[in-house]
Amino acid sequence: LTVKGGTGSIVEYFGEGAKSLSATGKGTICNMGAEIGATTSTFGYDKSMERYLKATDRNDVADAANEIKEHLTGDDEVYINPQRYFDEVIEINLSELSPHLNGPFTPDLATPVAEMKEKAVENDWPLDVEWALIGSCTNSSYEDLTRAASIVEDAVSKGLKPKATLGINPGSEQVRFTAERDGLMDSFMKFESTKIFTNACGPCIGQWDREGASKQEKNTIVHSFNRNFAKRADGNPNTHAFVGSPEMTAAIAISGRLDFNPITDTLTNKNGESVKLAEPKGMELPENGFAVKDNGYQA
Repeated sequence: LTVKGGTGSIVEYFGEGAKSLSATGKGTICNMGAEIGATTSTFGYDKSMERYLKATDRNDVADAANEIKEHLTGDDEVYINPQRYFDEVIEINLSELSPHLNGPFTPDLATPVAEMKEKAVENDWPLDVEWALIGSCTNSSYEDLTRAASIVEDAVSKGLKPKATLGINPGSEQVRFTAERDGLMDSFMKFESTKIFTNACGPCIGQWDREGASKQEKNTIVHSFNRNFAKRADGNPNTHAFVGSPEMTAAIAISGRLDFNPITDTLTNKNGESVKLAEPKGMELPENGFAVKDNGYQA
């Protein structure tokens, strides 16, 4: 669709793949609808949304939604014959998707991780990654943090240390408080260089004092934020910012390389052994529910 292919359109996601996503996963996709120019993006109401509402102490909303759930999604005949009801239908097989990195300077330039080595050399993109940033409003849910934390824990258990600085922006005080309670922040801090930012936009819109940015040197960062336009992250027009998933960003923090493919590549640990990172593991919702002492101002 490119960065303008959704202009003037409402994008609805449906099908078995859509149903398999968590509510916060759906939220990330809808958040990213702005990157294709969509007027709005939507998923039909389903069990994952009910689970999320109840986990966040909104049982009354879940109950109200359940009473009219047939009106909060399309009719069966719409999904049986979507070409009849939608202006355009695009089918994506999630089982065939591979990890990608988008950038630099636009979310419109997507490169499969498996092809990044060749693409980076061809375009003279700096291969050494200085920062790997996870969070802000996008990809900052409890599930996202658990998947990234699993990568960090796996790396620590295999004697690996990060080559890039890892930065974490929790999506809300509720997410931060719960993640801290459940030990996720302790997991991230096992990398001594990790920085935990406040629950705000942070580096996504340049709200950080990045050391050396004023020198405007050519460099690469990777983040799970939704936008990566020139100068957006740190005011430096020469910062090559790439967008990836939280788990991909965590893996690159460990390798320190833009061309690292965690599916196939190995890393050398402190004992000189070649090791591979395990697949990430995550939890859709916290086992003990969400918790928070002070949620701050609620609109």
